Amino acid sequence: MRFADKTIFVTGGAGFIGSAVVRHLLDDTGARVVNIDKLTYAANLASIPQAGGHPRYAFAQADICDGPALRRLFETYAPDAVMNLAAESHVDRSIDGPGAFIHTNIVGTFTLLQEALRHWRGLPQERAAAFRLLHVSTDEVYGSLGSEDLFTETTPYAPNSPYSASKASSDHLVRAWRETYGLPTLVTNCSNNYGPYHFPEKLIPHMILKGLAGETLPVYGDGQNVRDWLYVEDHARALTLVVEHGRVGETYNVGGRNERTNLAVVETICDLLDRDAPQPAGPHRRLISFVTDRPGHDRRYAIDATKLETELGWRAQESFETGIDKTVRWYLENRAWWQAILERGYQAKRIGVVAR
Repeated sequence: MRFADKTIFVTGGAGFIGSAVVRHLLDDTGARVVNIDKLTYAANLASIPQAGGHPRYAFAQADICDGPALRRLFETYAPDAVMNLAAESHVDRSIDGPGAFIHTNIVGTFTLLQEALRHWRGLPQERAAAFRLLHVSTDEVYGSLGSEDLFTETTPYAPNSPYSASKASSDHLVRAWRETYGLPTLVTNCSNNYGPYHFPEKLIPHMILKGLAGETLPVYGDGQNVRDWLYVEDHARALTLVVEHGRVGETYNVGGRNERTNLAVVETICDLLDRDAPQPAGPHRRLISFVTDRPGHDRRYAIDATKLETELGWRAQESFETGIDKTVRWYLENRAWWQAILERGYQAKRIGVVAR
């Protein structure tokens, strides 16, 4: 079985993508998983329902900026691989409060690299040769595309938000620790993820929950900003393949080849809600409202995943149509998960608007 007798650290394993990775490792591999998470506002251990009592799972509440805490975890568990998904990730929040993004995404990555390097240098030769650190990043580091191009692994970085700038910086740190110290690292840059257990501040769950409540569905600008959508479980499979078979020092772009305008995404959600949760007041599209655009809102992202597909044999199993259908159904069938978030005080209010 894949990763049999291997121990894998997943930082940020209580977050959206991190929890999908943990679920995949527990369900589909033989890995021992250590979930390292600070448990900030968007983290949710309920996103890993199979974790309770699982013999191959351990949880450690720790901040990747805390070097001594990380060192203790490396000494206790002696991992064979590290998958770094710990990050502040919401662009709107980065506009209002960039400091947290600089701290976690840059300082945290540096601290993790230092402790991983210390651990790797102390491993026996055979284990050191097999050790991997995968840093999970975003296509937003590449900036905004024109109408035809695709992001490749050689696209120059041109981040336009505090979030993407912090992730770009962390990517460069990972590369530098490979080139300078020999640490066996890899980087992935992904397109927009969606699927089950997604914190409701992001576009798709935000629109699902507001639609269910009969509230206005705010679409930024003219709604024509384009994103490439990737079902989170497809992404989790890609990440474990990169850890297992990726070439050290390489970057792999992960995308679903599912470009949609933001308006088209919201309209699709409306139509699925009309089918599965119709409202007496009429079709959900009536709730769409165009609002002031986000500052620095990149016009289009689109990933060329050819390298990942040809080298590692990965393919996205979900189209946008099948994935969004599964996602809407999941939110309808798992109200307890998101109701608990609302009851803890989360408010879906507009953030990330600054005066120019």
